[in-house]
Parts: sequence; C-alpha cells; structure tokens
Amino acid sequence: MNKMRKIHGGVCAAEGFVAGATGCGIKTGKVMRDDLAVIFSEAAATAAATFTTNKVKAAPVRISAEHLRAGRIRAVVLNSGNANACTGATGLADARAMASATAKSLALKSSQVLVCSTGRIGVPMPMPLVLKGISAVKLAGAGSTKAAKAIMTSDTFAKEIALEVTTHDGNFRIGGLAKGAGMIDPNMATMLCVVTTDAIVPADALRKTLRESVEDSFNRITIDGDMSTNDTVILLANGASGISPSPGTFRSALDFITRALARMIVEDGEGVSRFVEVEVRRAASRADARKAAEAIANSTLVKCAWAGGDPNWGRILDAVGYSGARVKEAVTDIFYDALPVAVNGVVSRTPVKKLRQIAAKKAFRVTVDLKLGKASHVVWTTDLTEEYVRLNLGE
Repeated sequence: MNKMRKIHGGVCAAEGFVAGATGCGIKTGKVMRDDLAVIFSEAAATAAATFTTNKVKAAPVRISAEHLRAGRIRAVVLNSGNANACTGATGLADARAMASATAKSLALKSSQVLVCSTGRIGVPMPMPLVLKGISAVKLAGAGSTKAAKAIMTSDTFAKEIALEVTTHDGNFRIGGLAKGAGMIDPNMATMLCVVTTDAIVPADALRKTLRESVEDSFNRITIDGDMSTNDTVILLANGASGISPSPGTFRSALDFITRALARMIVEDGEGVSRFVEVEVRRAASRADARKAAEAIANSTLVKCAWAGGDPNWGRILDAVGYSGARVKEAVTDIFYDALPVAVNGVVSRTPVKKLRQIAAKKAFRVTVDLKLGKASHVVWTTDLTEEYVRLNLGE
C-alpha cells in the first residue's frame, strides 16, 4: 500500500531542485525585502502549467505559455511587487529579458525558463534592479522558504508544503510553494504556485493530471470574486528519483499538495476572519451545483453576514435563486455544519443561538441540499470585513 508523509523542504524537497531569493528593490519601502526568487532543476524537467483565463493576460503569462510549448523546462524566475501586466510591448520585452538573464546565470536556453510576476498592475518593471537581482540570487537545497517569502504581496505567511510517497518500487517526493491573499476567485486567482517532483511522469499525463488537480483545488476557492491577470500554476517533474508512480498514486499526491496550498490561500485572505466551506449537493447537474456554490461563496451580502457571525440563510437561498441553477425553493434544505437552518425552504426549529455559535467560529461548513439530482460541488471561501476594504483602498 502506498504511504504519504509530510516532510520539510517545500519546493526543494524533491531531489534535484534548489531555490533562492534576494531583495532587489522592486518592493518599495524603507526596509529592503526579498522580492525576487529563482527555482532551478538540476536536470531538464517535464513541465505543465495552467494560466489565468482572464482575457487581459500579463506579459509573464504570455511568455511562460510560449516557453512551455518549446519543450522541457529547467528554471522559474518569480518576482513580487510588480505584476508586469497591462504594460504593452515593453512588458513583453521585460519578461523575455528576465528569462534571458536567468538562463544566462544558469547556463540555460531562454526557452527553458518560465517567468512569474505578481504585484501592482500597469506599472513598468524596474528592469535594472530586476536584472541585478537575478544575478545576485544564490541557490540552495534549503531555499524554498526564502523563495516562498520573496513572492508574498499581501500574504501574511509563506505557503509551502511537501510529501514523500512510498510505493512498492521506492520513494518519490513532491512539494510546492504558492502566494495569494486577494483577487481570489475560481479559475485560479491572483496567485502563483510552483510544484516540483522527482517522479517520472510523461508530459501528456503531467498536463492532464495538473489540469484535473487545479480544477479540484485552486479552481474551487474564492475570497473576493476578482480574477487576476497573472494567475499561474507550474508543475515540474525531473524524474531524479527513478520512480514512475501509477497515475492514481501521483494524482493523490498532487491533490494533497494543491489542496493544501489552496486552503492556505483562503485562510490567509485579505481581511479574512472566517474560513467557510460551501457545499451544494443533489443538484440537477454538475454545472448547476457549481453555479449555486459559487453564487453563495461570492455573495457580498452572505459574506458580510458571516463577518458578523450571522447565519442568515435567506441570503444564501437568495444567492442560489439568482445563480442560474435549477432550484425548487419548497424542497431546499440549508445546514450550518450538521444543524439545519432551513428545511424545505422555510426556517427550521434549530435554536438561533446554536446557529450563531457555528457562524461565529473561525471555520465552518454551509451545505445546501437541492434534492433535484446527484451532482455536488464544493467551494472554499471567506467572509468580507472592513479590513479587506482598508487593505484595498489603493495609494
């Protein structure tokens, strides 16, 4: 039987991967903070990625997609403090220059480097600082945490995790890092994520597995309903362990990593005081289940009620009603954790005090039972507080 155990090391836990970071001044302020990171595979890696579905795509997204088609990847360069989005032809040239400078420092081809940026939109990249920073990065096998911290924007903690998986043929490792706290909505978010593994996984299988895993993790989270221009999830497999896990074994390990990182992003949401799991079950179709769950999770009225510890089920049912999903009010049940708040579309007999106790918790579950079919969908979301507004007032 395969076994998975959590280990230290994050994106560097897998054999043959190193990382590093430095501060080069992209982030402004009195204190120099790390704002540029590089992740490097000592051997050419099979690569897969998913990118934002926003029609306005940042320059690094476009360049990374282009390089991904060129073949195997060796490195990823990431920066925070500037998104290099809505920067026109100059932005594309700057993203290419970041790849070229990273390639030069590591004796690679530019097409073997992927580029990720996060930060303020519409501001030109300070390229002299960036290029100087790339040449200053020192790579190490213990560099994951430093890299994870360097790509933080409004994040309050570094997000990283790793596993060692034991199979009947031997062990392989998989680990990752991510950033994200605001502009978070299904179809990914203003998030960057790099996952590395020393397993042997063919390119087609890697792409398929990543696509499915992202759909069940990063595409099921929302904080504020806004989608970014820079969303990127990258998966690199260098095969250094010599182990070729079964598709099911690798998928389980990847799902553990992506779901853990996705949950960290939601828990670290800007101005968040509640983590809420929303499940819509027994919907008429999978599409209906997703529509209803996302409508609840993105409702400003619902999220404000949660911020106040108010189990306002009327707002939840209202969101389901306008979601576009098929719904029959007279048969719909709503639960907070395991307690019914509405039964067949009307208020339940559960004491309000008990429901308020649940809604006041730091984490709870809301379930909507439509009783119209067999489909279900889960979304991880948050409340909406005054602190979120303060954090996003702008400069």
